[in-house]
Amino acid sequence: MRNILVIGAGKSSSSLITYLLNKSVVENLHITVADVSLVVAESKIKNHKNGTAITLDISNKTEREKTIQKADIVVSMLPAHLHLNVAKDCLKFNKNMVSASYISNEMKALHAEATKKKLIFMNEIGLDPGIDHMSAMKVLDAIKEKGGKILLFESFCGGLVAPESDHNLWNYKFTWNPRNVVLAGQGGASKFLQEGKYKYIPYHKLFRRTEILTIDGYGKFEGYANRDSLKYKNVYGLNDILTLYRGTIRKVGFSRAWNIFVQLGMTDDSYTIEDSENMSYRDFTNSFLAYSPSDSVELKLRHYLKIDQDDIIWEKLLELDIFSSTKMVGLKNATPAQILEKILKETWTLNEGDKDMIVMQHLFGYELNGEKKQIVSSMVCIGDDQVYTAMAKTVGLPVAIATLKILNGEIKKPGVQIPIKKEVYEPILEELKENGIVFTEKKVPYLGYNPEIIAS
Repeated sequence: MRNILVIGAGKSSSSLITYLLNKSVVENLHITVADVSLVVAESKIKNHKNGTAITLDISNKTEREKTIQKADIVVSMLPAHLHLNVAKDCLKFNKNMVSASYISNEMKALHAEATKKKLIFMNEIGLDPGIDHMSAMKVLDAIKEKGGKILLFESFCGGLVAPESDHNLWNYKFTWNPRNVVLAGQGGASKFLQEGKYKYIPYHKLFRRTEILTIDGYGKFEGYANRDSLKYKNVYGLNDILTLYRGTIRKVGFSRAWNIFVQLGMTDDSYTIEDSENMSYRDFTNSFLAYSPSDSVELKLRHYLKIDQDDIIWEKLLELDIFSSTKMVGLKNATPAQILEKILKETWTLNEGDKDMIVMQHLFGYELNGEKKQIVSSMVCIGDDQVYTAMAKTVGLPVAIATLKILNGEIKKPGVQIPIKKEVYEPILEELKENGIVFTEKKVPYLGYNPEIIAS
């Protein structure tokens, strides 16, 4: 039997592993799932006859190499910073590798050797990055093949809570790593192109510069800019494009409320707070406000950030209990961001029976035969439950499909790469359709850029 090694059995691996196990009899596969926790690995295998769960300490070089050497192909579902050692082992033992993470510079440096050894190191084959690349390139290539000139490309993606599970005022629950949500947008200004002009949004202004988009059947959403949209000029072959913007999707109103945390400094991860373990949530909130011998914490915050008492933002803050004097932080030497994450988890964690939702939308503007045109391509995926989430589906299924196609020799081009070539994205997108991940395209009047811009 052909052995597929999946390293990492976290939340995003559920659909990936189930897909491979379901294909295992017909495709003559054995799936080895390796994780630091045997219990977690076993929960993904579910006693399937063609699956084996093992423990693996990824930092143990001998153990790691021994495990990788037995595989025919390796899927790394580890945190991004741990992929490199796996990749180097794959080079050493001539194994193809698949990962959903962004390509690091260190991973790029392995391209020549991987190509020489005719190995495929497929990266960025999850959701975002992954499905975004493939669905965008499908339309971009089709426009170019007709002789069209690309003028505009905007792309948005977000992990949200499904409408039937939307039970809080923020219209949001965590569907992936909460820490990444809290730190979103940090590390420099967001950069993009608008009508031929380079635009920059510093972090402290990011959540007040949002763009409105509409998804048929689901209503209006907002998108805030990702950190660097400009790198996709080369990746997608859009060097002459006028408007290039990539953003994150939230329900309308989320960003304005989230901006309160940014302005207070609660999303800062650069320093620790003294005696944080003994602070109440109220103490934490008060630590960012000026001293007053008479005004309450609530009053100081409203005055400082000019929030009216009947503003929905105020209701959103109250819902999170950030003024509670009985709830304790309980985290030693914690950063503001770590404390905020703890507070948010209490309200924003998916409950039993909750479902998540992935929303993705692309806007393409182009000129063909002297006429300007625009296409909107949208996808919505609803999760089944807390294990087979929309996030697990959209991250795991493209990884699984690509893994099997590489193993079967249907994807042939060697080297360190992402799925932007037609021979890669076409068959994967077709199979994703069969699994309910479908893009709907419609033609709309050309706008140049979305005029429904909020900038305050």
